[in-house]
Amino acid sequence: MAKVKKFITCDGNEAAAHVSYMFSEVAAIYPITPSSPMAEHVDDWSAKGRKNLWGQEVSVQEMQSEGGAAGAVHGSLQSGALTTTFTASQGLLLMIPNMYKIAGELLPCVFNVTARTLASHALSIFGDHQDVMACRQTGFAMFCSGSVQEVMDLSAVSYLSALRSSVPFINFFDGFRTSHEYQKVELMDQEEIRPLLDMNDVKRFRDRAMSPERPVTRGTAENPETFFTHREASNKYYNSVPEIVEHFLGEISKITGREHHLFDYYGAEDAENIIILMGSATEAAKEAIDYLLKQGKKVGMVAVHLFRPFSKKHLFAAVPKTVKRISVLDRTKEPGAEGEPLYLDIKSAFYDADIKPLIVGGRYGLGSADITPSHIISVYNNLELPEPKNHFTVGIVDDVTFTSLPEVEEIPLGGENTFEAKFYGLGADGTVGANKNSVKIIGDNTDKYCQAYFSYDSKKSGGFTCSHLRFGDERIRSTYQVKTPNFVACHVQAYLNMYDVTRGLRKNGTFLLNTIFEGEELVKFIPNKVKRYFAKNNITVYYINATKIAQEIGLGKRTNTILQSAFFRITKVIPLDLAIEQMKEFIVKSYGRKGQDVVDLNYAAVDRGGEYNILEVDPSWANLPDDEKVNDDAPAFVKEVCRPMNAQAGDLLKVSDFVNHGTTDGTWQVGTAAYEKRGVAAFVPVWNSENCIQCNKCSYVCPHAVIRPFVLNEQEKAGFDDVTINVMAPKELKGMQFRIQVSDLDCTGCNNCVDVCPGKRGEKALALKPFNAASEETKHNAAQWQYLTKQVKSKQDLVNIQMNVKNSQFAQPLFEFSGACAGCGETPYVKLVSQLFGDREMISNATGCSSIYSASVPSTPYTTNERGQGPAFNNSLFEDFCEFGLGMALGNKKMRGRIKFLLTQQASDEHVPAEFKEAAKEWIESMDDAEASKKASDKLKPFIEEGAKAGCPVCKELKVLDHYLVKRSQWIIGGDGASYDIGYGGLDHVIASGEDVNILVLDTEVYSNTGGQSSKATPLGAIAQFAAKGKRVRKKDLGLMATTYGYVYVAQVAMGADNAQTLKAIKEAEAYHGPSLIIAYSPCINHGLKIKGGMGRSQAQEGRAVEAGYWHLWRYNPTLAEEGKNPFSLDSKAPQWEKFQDYLASEVRFLSVKKAYPAEADELFKACEDMAKLRYQSYVRKTKEDWSEQL
Repeated sequence: MAKVKKFITCDGNEAAAHVSYMFSEVAAIYPITPSSPMAEHVDDWSAKGRKNLWGQEVSVQEMQSEGGAAGAVHGSLQSGALTTTFTASQGLLLMIPNMYKIAGELLPCVFNVTARTLASHALSIFGDHQDVMACRQTGFAMFCSGSVQEVMDLSAVSYLSALRSSVPFINFFDGFRTSHEYQKVELMDQEEIRPLLDMNDVKRFRDRAMSPERPVTRGTAENPETFFTHREASNKYYNSVPEIVEHFLGEISKITGREHHLFDYYGAEDAENIIILMGSATEAAKEAIDYLLKQGKKVGMVAVHLFRPFSKKHLFAAVPKTVKRISVLDRTKEPGAEGEPLYLDIKSAFYDADIKPLIVGGRYGLGSADITPSHIISVYNNLELPEPKNHFTVGIVDDVTFTSLPEVEEIPLGGENTFEAKFYGLGADGTVGANKNSVKIIGDNTDKYCQAYFSYDSKKSGGFTCSHLRFGDERIRSTYQVKTPNFVACHVQAYLNMYDVTRGLRKNGTFLLNTIFEGEELVKFIPNKVKRYFAKNNITVYYINATKIAQEIGLGKRTNTILQSAFFRITKVIPLDLAIEQMKEFIVKSYGRKGQDVVDLNYAAVDRGGEYNILEVDPSWANLPDDEKVNDDAPAFVKEVCRPMNAQAGDLLKVSDFVNHGTTDGTWQVGTAAYEKRGVAAFVPVWNSENCIQCNKCSYVCPHAVIRPFVLNEQEKAGFDDVTINVMAPKELKGMQFRIQVSDLDCTGCNNCVDVCPGKRGEKALALKPFNAASEETKHNAAQWQYLTKQVKSKQDLVNIQMNVKNSQFAQPLFEFSGACAGCGETPYVKLVSQLFGDREMISNATGCSSIYSASVPSTPYTTNERGQGPAFNNSLFEDFCEFGLGMALGNKKMRGRIKFLLTQQASDEHVPAEFKEAAKEWIESMDDAEASKKASDKLKPFIEEGAKAGCPVCKELKVLDHYLVKRSQWIIGGDGASYDIGYGGLDHVIASGEDVNILVLDTEVYSNTGGQSSKATPLGAIAQFAAKGKRVRKKDLGLMATTYGYVYVAQVAMGADNAQTLKAIKEAEAYHGPSLIIAYSPCINHGLKIKGGMGRSQAQEGRAVEAGYWHLWRYNPTLAEEGKNPFSLDSKAPQWEKFQDYLASEVRFLSVKKAYPAEADELFKACEDMAKLRYQSYVRKTKEDWSEQL
């Protein structure tokens, strides 16, 4: 009986995890993008009782870092358990020391790697082969798959081969392009794999397990006379690997019917020009080869699967004997090398071969740069030249060192019957999730093949997303973004003015717009270039007000289900009844854990997806002129570099654009976020002056610094033509005018400002209103914002900005318009620090949410004051942010010490004027006092300047160093994952150093940036990724641990619970001459706030957390101990414990436990409350300590 094929629609991560689960007994894991979903799948399947090949659930252990995960893998293997892990990029590099050990000890295991870029001049979470290539010397075999189907088919080969050979494997595939690409693939069944597993291989591994019953010693140290000889003893194991892999590839081929070898050849049998490469680009290359073969070209390709050990024998078996020229393509860059790794291997292989083809090499696709068939055609064109370019790049324009190949016009090669669609959405609006469901609905319920890939900018929720979907009757090989869609949906009306959303839309195609406009108002809103495209290409245009429908239903800003329903109704890619039935099934899967109410709301959204209209396209639009360009005061860097990148046209920039603007080393100009003006909010706040009490709380809590108080003097007021009111306080500003102004185009519409506004007599001074980016009112508000920020001077020098919350907001935020989520709980703290100390602030930031929203090009939110001063920001790595910050402080300390040394020299020089000496003396005496050092610096600088001009060598050196004169405020910022887990060792060392640094921990209680995985900050009972059944151990009390040093200032704060306590803690921490640690509670989108308004009430949620006893406010100030006082202050009131369980029920991360594991939920929640009470009791005990007697 013929085998019945079973298909599923999944991404590469799920395919790899599916196979990994079969062979694994233990998984030691740590989150890192884009590999985390593999571990999440394994954890979830284990929690649900899925069985591996041994009939057991996989034991999953999250570690504190990738280095820790590798150590755990090593230990587990030595104990005799088949163990795996999942990682990428810097995470893989942290595993390298253990990889040498694992390989040297011949321990069979598989590291599943989503190959990703390494951080160099900048961080990139996207894909290439830099990380795996950094491991080719470790002794791990390296096996590569090029598509989701290959990952499903071939991952077992790595596991089987590792067990047979005793050599560990890296099983890798391209990060994002394969790991996150959804494809309809044939499922590899566990029972089909079982016969391939030789239990003798397993027994051989288990027999080597460490045991007191048969003790041995491993991990020895060896001397020079034997180490080299001993190291060579493993050669036979590596020599056997290629034939073992080839054997298992053959066995897998018998199951799938798809033939694979160590090197797969595709193309003409008599090919003369071939390319050699590995990974996802091999699929796009097949499309290019088919195209060229039809033109009679003799071309082909070798796709590499087994990269290490490298087998010349199997390579030569794959390469046609007719080959004359070879182009080797590497997805990595090794500066200074003669060539990249695969190129060098191929050159070496052919050095003493019988045939001597011309071999050139090039680089492509770094950081997931798209590689299309046209790029591959350009490579073949290069091979046809009399002298092909060597060491080339393809897919970019290098007009500086001229490495790039000429561009070839894009050609649609995905197949005549393939339907292509693009969906432009907003991060967290549900567009991506809906399209994942759509492709699964089509893939799982029809005979069609399907593919989905998702591109993002680097902002958090609220950023740009584009979903690329393909459907067809034949297998889809187009491993690149959709270039020529049949259908385009634009879910954000503002995008019509921001991005080229019609780019590539085919003639007679379809366009769907989500908009609040209709009729003539809609026609007026659509830019001329878009209308012209519609008319010239006979586009059918639909529009729908999904924003209004979502509000009516009660879904808030979530328009995704409505628009998904509209897509199925308009395109009819599958029968509508089937689409609706399946959409509702997926709603239960996606939202069931959030409650039946959410399910019902989305059901209603499906039913209302037919409320769209057709826009009549006027043929005369074909002759419309270009839209009038708006000129502004943006600097050249913004116009020439940032704006093309913001418009998703960064691929059109040339190398010279970066060189000419001085960004070669990754340096980026500050303040560029101010020029973006995205206008993505559905609603924005409006100020009612009559109800305003001038508390400035709205500005204090704003995550994006888009609402601010402005104080105008008489002259400034004369140039302003809108409402202002008399300043009520402070006295220093009396007689001036006050106004709250909103930058509508920068606002994300989160609602926190409205929520915290006390107003007068029960009437708030702020209210949300629908936002129309094209309205006259918006243009007026933008002009007002421009005037107030450019023409009205800050009055912060007239008041003590550290005195109270109100005064703090008269200080200019030097952190504005970041890419953080709407309602972000973290950024209000970051912004406040910038207001208080930004003019002298140095920042070392851990990789994570805070580094992404703080420094994702092209839009940088850190900015400068009118004197050009502002925070200096840098991000090193995830794990070393505290050490990096300490290094900054040490370097600064050394340079300031140099200044002191030079000024002391000057003081003893009889030729130095007395006034200079007096200014130098004043600076030396005040150098460690922030405000005093500012004044002393202002006095000293003119003397240094004068001396330098006169030729004084000491003054010339002082002139170079004068930017160190003002005492710097060193801040070290990171999330709980960095602080509690991977970077904790560094954090502990830095606070132990006693140096004057300030550590700000933005505690979201999960790994927010990588998708909400559990950390040691995650509370007992909460569901998170890697804690699928709810976390079973209590939260680590990082703050209380730090107090044991006695000389570290520590505070635990929650801005929404107590504005003043937060301000006081930050002020005291910075003033303390020693290390400080502030732990700031930060609600996150990953918490799933159930309260009406969601993250628009994140500040209120902080208040509820403290009120219920979930979070506590306290400060530990060592200076009080020196005075004989108790350094510990418990600042929050006695908790209302009766509200604790209601608080837990207000967040999906807890509510999900109750829905998934009802029998255990009550016990977990009670334990969570008990732990909170224990913490509180420990704080109460601290308040009762007697510090009156000192030694």
